[in-house]
Amino acid sequence: MNDTGRGRAPGSGPLLLGVRHHGPGSARAVRAALDAARPSTVLIEGPPEADTLIPLAADEDLRPPVALLAHAVDEPGRSAFWPLASFSPEWVAIRWALEHGVPARFIDLPATHTLAWGSEEGEPPEAGAPDGAAAGSDVRIDPIAVLAEAGGYDDPERWWEDVVEHRGAGAAEPGAGAAGAAFAPFVALGEAMEALRETYGVGGHARDLVREAYMRLQLRSARREYGDAVAVVCGAWHVPALRGRTAVSADRALLKGLPKAKVDMTWVPWTHRRLSRFSGYGAGIESPGWYGHLFGVPDRPVERWLTKVAGLLREEDRIVSSAHVIEAVRLAETLAAMRGRPLAGLSETTEAVRAVMCDGSEVPLALVHDRLVVGDVLGEVPETAPAVPLQRDLARLQRGLRLKPDALERELELDLRKETDAGRSRLLHRLRLLGVGWGERTQSRGSTGTFRETWRLRWEPELSVRVAEAGVWGTTVLGAATARAEADAVAARALAEVTELAERCLLAELPDALPVVMRVLADRAALDTDVGHLAQALPALVRSLRYGDVRGTGTRALTEVAVGLAERIFVGLPPACAALDPDAAEEMRRHVDEVHGAVALLAEALSAGGTDGPAAAPGDLRDRWRSVLRTLSGRDTVPGVVRGRAVRLLLDEGELGQDEAARLMGLVLSPGTPPPDAAAWIEGFVGGGGGMLLVHDERLLGLVDSWLTGVPAEAFTDVLPLLRRTFSAYEAGVRRTLGELVRRGPGGRGSAMGAGPAGIPGFHPEPDIERAEAVVPLVRLLLGLDTEAEPAGRSEAAERKPGGNDLVEVGT
Repeated sequence: MNDTGRGRAPGSGPLLLGVRHHGPGSARAVRAALDAARPSTVLIEGPPEADTLIPLAADEDLRPPVALLAHAVDEPGRSAFWPLASFSPEWVAIRWALEHGVPARFIDLPATHTLAWGSEEGEPPEAGAPDGAAAGSDVRIDPIAVLAEAGGYDDPERWWEDVVEHRGAGAAEPGAGAAGAAFAPFVALGEAMEALRETYGVGGHARDLVREAYMRLQLRSARREYGDAVAVVCGAWHVPALRGRTAVSADRALLKGLPKAKVDMTWVPWTHRRLSRFSGYGAGIESPGWYGHLFGVPDRPVERWLTKVAGLLREEDRIVSSAHVIEAVRLAETLAAMRGRPLAGLSETTEAVRAVMCDGSEVPLALVHDRLVVGDVLGEVPETAPAVPLQRDLARLQRGLRLKPDALERELELDLRKETDAGRSRLLHRLRLLGVGWGERTQSRGSTGTFRETWRLRWEPELSVRVAEAGVWGTTVLGAATARAEADAVAARALAEVTELAERCLLAELPDALPVVMRVLADRAALDTDVGHLAQALPALVRSLRYGDVRGTGTRALTEVAVGLAERIFVGLPPACAALDPDAAEEMRRHVDEVHGAVALLAEALSAGGTDGPAAAPGDLRDRWRSVLRTLSGRDTVPGVVRGRAVRLLLDEGELGQDEAARLMGLVLSPGTPPPDAAAWIEGFVGGGGGMLLVHDERLLGLVDSWLTGVPAEAFTDVLPLLRRTFSAYEAGVRRTLGELVRRGPGGRGSAMGAGPAGIPGFHPEPDIERAEAVVPLVRLLLGLDTEAEPAGRSEAAERKPGGNDLVEVGT
């Protein structure tokens, strides 16, 4: 085997085609070499378990980029990928073999050993490395980087482009009469790798010894069957090992005793974005979109690339003309000539785009890199490909709901009143329960009601592994999500985890799982005495009541637990707020806010009768909560931030008069109160809505202003740090607006404004007729009243006197 792999015709030994994984130049060269040699069989670096999947590559529905996925049957999370793009030499070899009716098979170490190996600590020793080489070194070398440095390049990618990718780019492939030219790149690359292996041994890749031993055994087996009419497509690094002489017994000794794991294999979709990372073959590339372009275009790659860039920028409303393209091509070619490159590469075209089409800006250039240089191409796999039952059920649901996986991130607005959208919501929530994060809920830009959901979707190849992992819970999405929810409920440690799970079960509409979750919830709630845990659990539980109404799910059990939690919080909250440090006090303040909102929603749900729950008194619930807030606001042992928040909430509810709020503020802000406690009280009082609350609610601003103006001059210096700490958190615009309001004084927004009803500053005693008139048509439209007969001038409501009830309410 001394002469094999040096580019000779098949009669002088097996044809070893050393390639760079995912290299378009290597892919073109492989196709030309196979056309010239016409081997009887093709051996490809890859897991032999995938041999049965090779015929699927002839299916038109299998569109690269795709990947071979291997996962352990007993532990699907233990997996490995072998990605292939349209410009991958291995994919080209597979397609050539299928098109010419030539047998093809994989010859790398079986995945059953690869997955069982587990961690790096399980690697075999580097026995057999040549003396004097870096065989025992743990330092891994990059062969391309070493060759680039030897060639005087500081960038390995640029060296590879110059010597391989741009070699004959755009030219016609050599025919059968140009066999020497077809084999030439493999001769040169094989000699270079042989020199590297002599110097560096395995180069820190200890497992390669075992992999190459298996490859040699498979090569010997193929030669016994086909003679020398065998072509091998593998990483160029392995060519010297396959060419050298070794004993069969030595190869078998390296393979003896390897760990094994039962594995399944299939094709899965892949993306260009994932090709840009180091995975699978360990040959991550930085520019899969650019490489795909080089491989796919018939000629003039630079001109076609820059035309594609111009099209993208035009779609983004940037002004790019044909003159820009012409000038960019000229600049890229000039840069390549100045640098002595055979063809303008990605660096030259990128610099030309930045200078000519982006006016030096990096923002549009980043878009070009994301959309074109990397790209969001997502491969496709036919339905006939092997898959776990859960994957097949997911594919069926995706087709039925017209929810196609896409590598490009997109937003999906759902209206849960529509059957299709409701089904999509159920599917996405069930997948999240299973740990398949295809979609992520985001804040809706439109309606925020419970009938609306907004999702951000992006399908990543790893989700195929998550689906395989979730297959242990069931064969359908519904069954698997139900089983997972029940198991999570039993395993949950915190009460808040169970309430969150109950909410997710309602969102995913898992009626069979909900009874189990509610039973666990009731047991945990009865035993948990930590008020913080109860307060943390209540909001999610109350939100679930709203979802039950939207999705038509009975929520009687949820209502009973929620009311019970609320009652226990009312009893335990005041004692739990005593003697807290600042961090614990801030956390308790958040709990008070959350409970306040939850009680309001719970009372609203009870009064509406939409919870399918027992008879309840929503008024009593609110009254009891307000009583708790009064207790908190008046206890000196309660931290200032909690007392201030309680006063604010009571003031917002109308349960506390302005005079009483001013009195409480005066007490806490008196000179005898330590500044930290006073600062915490102010933070609790004006927090939540921030400075904008003071801007839009002049009652609160008047209280703070009245206290500040009453501070004696000798105490002002002590108060100033408190004020700076409180108000410095506001945005500059908010602080400026507050300053203008204070400068104008109460009622300073208009010349006629003064002290309004009940002496509230900033409110005029009479409604503004002119401003109210502008609102009336919109109010009538919202109420569904007929406005067509209304004259174009002043509306009927606007003609009423200031004392008219309707207009007074609108103006107020």
